[in-house]
Amino acid sequence: MTTSTTSESSAATPLLDLQALVVAVRRRRRLWGAMALLGLLAGAAVAVLLPPAPAAVTKVLVAHQEDQPNDTGTLIRTDAQLLATSRIAGAALKILKSPEKPEDFMKDYRGTGLTNNVLEIDVTGKTDAEAVARAKALAQAFVADHAKRINDIANANAQGLLDQQARMQAELADVNKTIGGRTPDTDPKDSANLESLFAQRAELTSQISDFGQRAEEARVGAPQLVAGTQIVDAPRAVAHSLPKALVTDGVVGLVLGLFVGLALAAVGVVVGDRPVLRRDIAANLGASVIAELPRRSGRLWQRRRTRVARERLTTTLARTSRGAAEPLSLLELGCARSTAGIALGLARALGEDGPVTVVDGLPGTQLSGRRPKPGDPTVVGGEKAATVSPQDQRIGVGSVAPGTAWTDLQYLGTRTVLVVRAGHGSATWLHIVARQLADQGIPVVGVVLIDPDPRDRTDGTLWDGLANALRGRTEPPAWQNAPGRRLTERQPIRAARVPDNDQEVR
Repeated sequence: MTTSTTSESSAATPLLDLQALVVAVRRRRRLWGAMALLGLLAGAAVAVLLPPAPAAVTKVLVAHQEDQPNDTGTLIRTDAQLLATSRIAGAALKILKSPEKPEDFMKDYRGTGLTNNVLEIDVTGKTDAEAVARAKALAQAFVADHAKRINDIANANAQGLLDQQARMQAELADVNKTIGGRTPDTDPKDSANLESLFAQRAELTSQISDFGQRAEEARVGAPQLVAGTQIVDAPRAVAHSLPKALVTDGVVGLVLGLFVGLALAAVGVVVGDRPVLRRDIAANLGASVIAELPRRSGRLWQRRRTRVARERLTTTLARTSRGAAEPLSLLELGCARSTAGIALGLARALGEDGPVTVVDGLPGTQLSGRRPKPGDPTVVGGEKAATVSPQDQRIGVGSVAPGTAWTDLQYLGTRTVLVVRAGHGSATWLHIVARQLADQGIPVVGVVLIDPDPRDRTDGTLWDGLANALRGRTEPPAWQNAPGRRLTERQPIRAARVPDNDQEVR
């Protein structure tokens, strides 16, 4: 039975809670917002401080002998690679009469095939005029090199055909010589040989004529290709727009910064393991969430709902404290100021029934060192807790942050309400708090969640109470077993929540 229950709980717990991850990343919007802003500023700074070098562009129409309608751009890519060779770079430098090395000049330009027959050449220089001159020299060098290669190929093809024609002519001369040395003979066999020689001569004559015609065609096609390869777009300087560069680089920096910020936030959430949802905080502390309050007063139209939620919380805590023999304490984790405000509000509400003393156990002197206002309750430091009159109702205020003296929490109150800021403590520390309070015999009445996520719709109510603490007591505390008190199951208190819209979510 235990094994099956454990396996079911393990299966129900996801390896990565996407809802908690999204909520936690959204709560860290300051981080990724700052990273996005930093990326935007960095991109704008790059556009201003590192402007692009002066550049020029030109376009060359390249004619190929092997052009096909279904060509996938192989020929123009080959031309782009030929452009980035030391031979063409050296030829362009000769036109420019520049002593620069071809290897260095090759780093300042590139060729891009726009279509199967259009090559774009981008060149940079120290000035716009130099860039234009470089682009013109490169285009001229490429056109001349392309024309030379076409003529060389045509001449090579024609020469091969002419060589073949010469061999045929030599064979034809041999055949003519053989025919000239024969005399008519009545022998049928000699007559057949003579007819074969005449047929061979006719075939050789035809082939010689064909090779001559093909050689002429090979030479005739080359000038068309040479004339078709030309500069179709004169070299011109590329205009640089600073506003456009600012917008482009800024948007790129913004996107990169936002991506890096979101990645850092997600990694930090996973590594830090800081619960932000009601259900996770309640499960780790082993107590139900009884109220939710924003960290700040909020916008003007939200202050009324915040004030109503504070009043409801004060009423709930006052009802819990009235008539109880054990003092109540408020223990904070990451929200000392909010806890001090809640304690003062509770003390004012209880002051209607009699004298109330607030014992300040917070680090520093946030309560005991403040200047009292008319109507404020008496506030004493933790070292003066023993001097509080037994007739006074006492409210203890302390902290369960790292470094807490756990044994001193009993002097603040034998019951406690935890005031926890969402996303402040890790899951491990929340477990430690629950275990230490259970060891000290201090039952947790409930949890007040500070700065909750406005889109959190999870349930923060636990029906088994202290049984969820790792070493919590399953037995009711002594104050519940007082004489004359009927032991009943404590019903969970619904959270006084401040919703983010006009509809209150309970």
